Amino acid sequence: MKIGAFDSGKGGVAILDAIKKLLPNEEYSYIADSKNCPYGEKSDAELYEIVTHNTKQLQDWGAEIIVIACNTATTKCIDRLREDFPTLHFVGTEPAVKLAVNYGAKDILVLATPGTIKSEHLQNIIHENQDPSRKIKLLACPGLADAIEFDQDIDAVLQNLLTDVKEPEVVVIGCTHYSLIKDKLQSYFPHAKLIDGNNVVANQVKTLAEKLHSK
Repeated sequence: MKIGAFDSGKGGVAILDAIKKLLPNEEYSYIADSKNCPYGEKSDAELYEIVTHNTKQLQDWGAEIIVIACNTATTKCIDRLREDFPTLHFVGTEPAVKLAVNYGAKDILVLATPGTIKSEHLQNIIHENQDPSRKIKLLACPGLADAIEFDQDIDAVLQNLLTDVKEPEVVVIGCTHYSLIKDKLQSYFPHAKLIDGNNVVANQVKTLAEKLHSK
């Protein structure tokens, strides 16, 4: 089976690696769309044009499953992609708020791109998992995905974004690029648990692939 994935550069590689560990015998193609990085600061119209182009490329290659290895592209585009490409099977990536809640956290900080933070999809997730005893704070991180993708001064961006942020119980890494700098993020929140959704996505792909193989 052919499985395709795309992200605005190298952020989605960690997700692809997690999928390959579970499904080592499938064929893979990955679009590292660095020229359009960061997705999280594009308009909705721009972003949908980009993800449609990537989807068509992977479809032409023969992909049956397409992994949107980007939180912003998932939260803003996956429903429309499923409508426009009904023969393809999409698996998306979203901030792992549910994992943080299941962990039992009462004080949660979500770090994500501006696009993900403003998305209706994330707001719905927050609403579904909110209760009076739980605090979920959202922090947009403009410029961080760019700095990671292009090896710019990541420390300067983090210092500007996080220096005065109170340490939560759990930090949800809501952008696949941010997963690449877990050590740096941990240094700002030394006592917090860092959570991303990479393994969740990998397990979803595995379940879907096994279902398609059985047909």
